[in-house]
Amino acid sequence: MTLIGMFHYRRYPQLVYKTYAFASAAKAEGADFFYFTPGKVNLKEETIRGWVLDNREWREKIMPFPDVIYNAGSPTTDTAKSIYNLLYERIPFTSCSIGDKMTVYKLIKKRGEFSQYLIPSQIVTHADTVFQFLAKYNKVIVKPVYGHKGIGVVFIEQQKGGYLVVQEEKVKKNNRHDLKLFLSHLISREDILVQPFISSRTKAGLSYDFRLHVQKNGEGRWVVAAIYPRIASSPQKIVTNLSSGGYTTYLHSFLIQEFQEEFYNVRRYLEQFALSFARHLDNAYDQSLDELGIDVGLDSNRKICLYEVNWRPGVPPTFFYEIDVARNTIRYAMYLAQQKKAGTKQEIG
Repeated sequence: MTLIGMFHYRRYPQLVYKTYAFASAAKAEGADFFYFTPGKVNLKEETIRGWVLDNREWREKIMPFPDVIYNAGSPTTDTAKSIYNLLYERIPFTSCSIGDKMTVYKLIKKRGEFSQYLIPSQIVTHADTVFQFLAKYNKVIVKPVYGHKGIGVVFIEQQKGGYLVVQEEKVKKNNRHDLKLFLSHLISREDILVQPFISSRTKAGLSYDFRLHVQKNGEGRWVVAAIYPRIASSPQKIVTNLSSGGYTTYLHSFLIQEFQEEFYNVRRYLEQFALSFARHLDNAYDQSLDELGIDVGLDSNRKICLYEVNWRPGVPPTFFYEIDVARNTIRYAMYLAQQKKAGTKQEIG
């Protein structure tokens, strides 16, 4: 029986939303599963004090090293990173971190094949960079390089006599001096990037994008786990992220509403892009990937624009996708364990 260990930095499994679904999926698939943190690893004895789900209760138990590790989170300290690396040398990991937004952007641009889908992006070290983008594109987005969940996204539009600035739901009209001070403050706090604003709006005037959630299955092949639209809650909001007040709906009904008789072609376009892009990015890293959350929009010509790529996307918010995502991960982990035992190398599919 395959033993799967879930590596995370949070101390208790109850603090990680998806652990119960993963433990349940492992049981259904005939695998053993436990949760652990780096501080509970005994490298000398090759044991781990982990958490096992028993009768719906998490109980601590001494476990042997697992056959495969689902690395659900990155190490947060030097000590944790050292343990992580030592485990990586001995045990197959399901994935690796893909890096921040600009790391992925530069990688895609360098490889060329999917560079046509990139939105021009640049790190902002001085406010003048933003003004240059505004002069060229008129409307831009400024956001944190290491941001997530739509936090810190700012929309700026160059208008006659000044600049319109939208942050969360706050709308301001700034002159050049005030905007420069605002941008300088952002730059002093964190690394930010600027890119032109791509207008993807519903017929009702709401901003939207698509989350393309892809995973590897039990055969080591990429599959589409879910595709769903994310829609801003009001015409004044540009952030569609669900944790920032956006909402979602069924893909089928959304596509019919927005694209009518073209709905099927749009769906196939999104699905084919998701799978081909996942395979492409998978080939760009030394270690195979297992899961991606690809955020895209459609421009006025219905061409895909790649907003960003997430290494560990959140669980799809509804439609019972949670257990499907967990099942794919468990099956892929079992596949990796079988490959290791057979002494073969995983194909990228």
